[in-house]
Amino acid sequence: MRILFLHNNFPGQYRRIAQHLHGVEGIELVAGTLKTNAQQFGIRRVDYAPHREVTKTIHPVLVVTERAVINGQAAFQALYPLKQSGWEPDLVCAHSGWGPAFLIKELWPKTKMLSLFEWYYNARGSDTDFLAPVNHDIAARAHFKNIPVLLDLATMDWGYSPTRWQFSQFPKHLTHNISVLHEGVDCTFFSPGEAQVTVGDRVFTAKDEVITYVARGMEPYRGFPQFMEAVSKLQKRRPNLHVLVAGQDRTAYGRTREDGKTHREHALETLDLDTSRIHFLGLVPLETLRDMFRITRAHVYLTVPFVLSWSMLEAMATGALVVGSATAPVQELITDGENGLLADFFNVDQIADRIDEILRGDVDCTSLKQASRRTIAESYDLSTILPRQWAMMQAVANGERPPE
Repeated sequence: MRILFLHNNFPGQYRRIAQHLHGVEGIELVAGTLKTNAQQFGIRRVDYAPHREVTKTIHPVLVVTERAVINGQAAFQALYPLKQSGWEPDLVCAHSGWGPAFLIKELWPKTKMLSLFEWYYNARGSDTDFLAPVNHDIAARAHFKNIPVLLDLATMDWGYSPTRWQFSQFPKHLTHNISVLHEGVDCTFFSPGEAQVTVGDRVFTAKDEVITYVARGMEPYRGFPQFMEAVSKLQKRRPNLHVLVAGQDRTAYGRTREDGKTHREHALETLDLDTSRIHFLGLVPLETLRDMFRITRAHVYLTVPFVLSWSMLEAMATGALVVGSATAPVQELITDGENGLLADFFNVDQIADRIDEILRGDVDCTSLKQASRRTIAESYDLSTILPRQWAMMQAVANGERPPE
């Protein structure tokens, strides 16, 4: 069976399934990805490179679409030599919304396509209007961002979305051939255990009073301003509290500040913080991430109603006690008081109080941590997910309906 993966930053969500299938007799894997992707992944690679940037004068709502079209053209040109050589995939697994799969059926009309759908933009009721009211211009931008996704929906043979919440964002009349299936978590790697995290000349262990925060960017979409405000309150109550923050000082999702400052810069300038007890680690290796989860008293995960981060599931798998936002993507996995604690996204005092409950020992941390790990181990572990992913891939390649 020949499988072609298409992902701008491969392996991305395909990391685990590609590793699972790599080297299996009778399976040939090829990955199409952006030439600028510096990751190494050990399978045959086809690079595509956009020949130009988006037109400066294009209508603003079409920027995302034109970028995707340019990616689709680049992928077509890069893959064309494979077609000429007689190589034909049985299945194309494509990360939707970014364009590389647009012209796949022009290359290989009979090839089956399985698309991964992360998000469908809605102007109201999810991320777009959660932080502030929207006007018609913002609403239009949200709607038009879906053009690449809609093209993929029209081309694909089957699709899947990682969570029920993400699946629910798609128009109901377009979901009849989309499954809900997560990428999975390696619960053997992300597991409880002894650990330490070194920051400069300081070594933190589970004996220290540590809380953690992890996100790609330090931004409102992931509740960074609220988290920092909560930290400023907690520091006054907890003189021994240290905070470990992993992620980049940038905005990965949503809008940047109009004054040009990062949200981290703004927080450090405007909040009363003891910066000697806040440690910004930047991007960290997976081993360090796991060790942060192993030693933390509370892992704080806040998000607007948007794509659920891997880090929350990985923290839960490691047995960390999550204080999460009471928003739909989090509530799909965490029930307050059963396998974690929840707080209102905008209520900084409540966020601080929930963390403080843990630090004071007012909750049964052991039971909550055990339930947190059990949630992931029972439903999201790779031992469960990978066979389901492979069964879905085989069914789609064979023109069959995937098993439920």
